Amino acid sequence: MKAIVTGSIATDHLMVFPGRFADSLMEEQLSSISVSFLANDLQVRRGGSAANIAFGMGQLGLQPILVGAVGPDFADYRAWLDRHGVDTASVHVSEVHQTARFVCTTDRDGNQIATFYAGAMSEAREIELTPVFQRADDAELVMISPNDPIAMQRHAEECRFRGIPFAADPSQQLSSMDAEEILGLLKGAALLFNNEYEEALIHERTGLTSAQVLDLVPLRITTLGPKGSRIESADGSVVEVGCALEERKADPTGVGDAFRAGVLAGMSWEVGWERCAQLGSMLATLTIETVGTQEYSLESEGFLARLEDAYGPDAMAEIAPHLRSSVR
Repeated sequence: MKAIVTGSIATDHLMVFPGRFADSLMEEQLSSISVSFLANDLQVRRGGSAANIAFGMGQLGLQPILVGAVGPDFADYRAWLDRHGVDTASVHVSEVHQTARFVCTTDRDGNQIATFYAGAMSEAREIELTPVFQRADDAELVMISPNDPIAMQRHAEECRFRGIPFAADPSQQLSSMDAEEILGLLKGAALLFNNEYEEALIHERTGLTSAQVLDLVPLRITTLGPKGSRIESADGSVVEVGCALEERKADPTGVGDAFRAGVLAGMSWEVGWERCAQLGSMLATLTIETVGTQEYSLESEGFLARLEDAYGPDAMAEIAPHLRSSVR
């Protein structure tokens, strides 16, 4: 299964301030605030939901097609993705905006001051998928992950018009969507990704029951944090899979994206929904053990051995033949 992954592409600039923001903020002067914090650490990380998902699929040996909007500063990031099995030929490069950027400073109490610059992501609404379909006529699924909201709606409309199966993943954009926009994304989708909070928000915003959502989307995959994941089908079947045990918790950022990459890879290999969720969980575990969303490596982590430890020899035996020969 050839997959087209649409969504955000961004860089994260993460700084650490060793003091406390509160010591520099005066409540009576907040209306005219002007402060500067001297950070003692800076991490620049590659990110963006679509790029993270595509990277994970590339790590598993697939060659997903990444679709999103970036700025002229994307050259190094493009080279990184190309080296890790991602097709970036359909990424739109803005002539006027830089790649989306998240700049965040965290103090010693864990408080954060952050700014998100959408930048080139606002041009994602101008991207037509038709040329991508023409270039990759074997594409079987479009992943619509968090992006410019109008771009998400337009991608869904184009997939419906052309009869291309698509997966809806509103994620963090869900909080800014109304009922009409949510239904516009779900209608005709082959599957829906959400977490527990997003699941409840979809019901609250649309007024739909779980059964009614499954009338619109025949398959719903819900991540449950440390409890694992749940896959519900319109036929009433439910598959629940627990989390693979992590060796340490370094950074939870990008865990959901890695899970999605594993599920999409499992779908491509047609290994069944339980194996899809197990593969996604194992990839998510590698992600939480590293700082950064694209810093993990299957080769160095004994991926198959850990998969067997978590889910048994049958799971490992079914998944192993599909992985690249370099994975140990």
